[in-house]
Amino acid sequence: MGNIGMTEIILILLVVVLLFGGRKIPELMKGLGQGMKEFKKAQQYDPNEDKEKSKFQ
Repeated sequence: MGNIGMTEIILILLVVVLLFGGRKIPELMKGLGQGMKEFKKAQQYDPNEDKEKSKFQ
């Protein structure tokens, strides 16, 4: 069940193109990329780091 072949990927891409159209896909990918960037940034953020810096200043 976990194996996705080339046929399934092509079918999924075809459905996405049909649903959203060719013009909306770059906008969707841009939004997805920005979301992933923010997620990675939030993972690296340490709230204790800011508290430690403010103690020494």
